[in-house]
Amino acid sequence: MHRILAAVLLAATIPVAAAAEVPPALAKRGTLIAAIVPNYPPLELRDPATNTLTGFDVELGAALAQKLGLRMEWQETSFEQMLLAVQTGRVDIILSGMSDLATRHEAATFINYLRSGSQFFTQASRAGEFATPEALCGKSVGASRRTAFPKDIQAFSEAQCVAKGRPEIKVIGTEGSADARTQLRQGRIDAAMQGGETLPYIMAGEPNAYAPIGAPVRYTLMGIATGKNETQLQQAIADALRQLIADGTYARLLDKWSLTPSAITEVTINAGD
Repeated sequence: MHRILAAVLLAATIPVAAAAEVPPALAKRGTLIAAIVPNYPPLELRDPATNTLTGFDVELGAALAQKLGLRMEWQETSFEQMLLAVQTGRVDIILSGMSDLATRHEAATFINYLRSGSQFFTQASRAGEFATPEALCGKSVGASRRTAFPKDIQAFSEAQCVAKGRPEIKVIGTEGSADARTQLRQGRIDAAMQGGETLPYIMAGEPNAYAPIGAPVRYTLMGIATGKNETQLQQAIADALRQLIADGTYARLLDKWSLTPSAITEVTINAGD
């Protein structure tokens, strides 16, 4: 009995990582409301068998909320409405694979949690035509118009095609990445661009359908977005994310969703450009 009591007393004295402090209103409510658009696997999607939300962001969000002593509450919205939702307080955060871009810093603050690469790809049957990204000069390339990818394609075209006397790439804005892949399969475009972190998942689900073209032409950071002035919440989330990295949860989730190459090594805020 004495040994058991001593063990209990000893355990009580061992320091445990303190839960990050969240704003009083969130602590009272007990939930963390996050905007999400579940159309970007493996970050967020609906399980085809159960229709439940799943993916890296969903599991990371649950782990973050647990560190903060809260429950996650997901609110589906459109990509175009997400920043407005966090600005007006309809949601507390955006956790939906959103790129941290300097142009978005006037609207929100981003806690960086993942790295993304702007990756060209084409149909596997046409991989031989495009050994390098430069082979896309003069071709049609599609990407979701709601992302920064069309600008990345245009910048690449200006630097590697036009500036070197080659024909420019014709940039095709699409209704999301899935639409770009549909147009690619239908032969309406020659290639597409999306986040390199998503391609392994897409290629596993559609074997022999696609092939990457070279390495990503630009790397960006993804961020968990909060209201611009929500400094207490920003620090709480950053602290919780650091704890998940330290205890191995972050690495396990990356491995589960085949995202290890997209890992960050340190938690930063508004480090995107």
